[in-house]
Amino acid sequence: MKVVIAGGTSGIGLATAALLAKEDAGVTITGRNPQKMEAALAALPANVKGQCVNGADASEIKAFMAAQSPVDHLVIALSGAKGGGLFKELDLAQLQAGFAEKFFPQLQTLQAALPYMAANGSVTLITSVSARTHAPGTSGLAAINGALELMVPTLAKELRPLRINAVSPGVIDTPWWNFLPEDTRNATFAQYAQAAPVGRIGKPEDIAAVIAQLIQNTFITGQIITVDGGLAL
Repeated sequence: MKVVIAGGTSGIGLATAALLAKEDAGVTITGRNPQKMEAALAALPANVKGQCVNGADASEIKAFMAAQSPVDHLVIALSGAKGGGLFKELDLAQLQAGFAEKFFPQLQTLQAALPYMAANGSVTLITSVSARTHAPGTSGLAAINGALELMVPTLAKELRPLRINAVSPGVIDTPWWNFLPEDTRNATFAQYAQAAPVGRIGKPEDIAAVIAQLIQNTFITGQIITVDGGLAL
C-alpha cells in the first residue's frame, strides 16, 4: 500500500505518517519547509520518504505526483492559519490568503494526483469543524473549510470508484495554533476542553486513527467525518 501525505511534516499529517508507517504502508510526505522536512523524517520510521513540494505551485505538484505513480491513497493535510477574526474587522485580503493557503492547494493536489491514483484507492481531505460551529470570529475559516466540505459528496460521485472523504477536526493540539502566544494558547485550549463533552482537546493521533480507518474501509465515500470531542454539538 502506497500512501502520499501532502502536508505531512507536522501535526495531523505527521501523526498519520507515523501511524501508517507502523502498519507497513509505504509512506511519502510532502511539505514546503526543508527544516521541517528534515525534522519530520528524523522522527519517523525509516520506511517513510519525504520531498519538499510547494502545494501552491500546480506544476510542481503535477511533477511530484507523476513521479509517485501509482498511488493507492492520498491524504491532503495542507493548511494555513489565515482568515480568522470577527467579520466587521476581517481583512479580506487575509481571507483570500487563507483560501490560497488551504482551499486551492488541496484542490490542486487532488487534481494533479487523479491520473496516478489506483481506481480502488482513496483521498482524504483534512478540513475543520469551524465549517459548522458557527462560532464568532470563524466566518472566514468556515468559508474556507465549508467550501471544501461541500465539494466532497459531488467529487465522490464524479470520481468513483475512487473514494473521496474528509475528516473535520475540532480543536487539536498542533502547530496550527502557534500564531498565539503560549499563555493565550494554553488558556484557549483550557476553554475549549471545558466546552467539549469529552473534557479535553484533541491530539493529532485522534485524527490520524480516523484517517487510517477511512483508508482501510472500502465502503465509505462522500462523507465528512467530524472528530471534535463533541464540540459542535
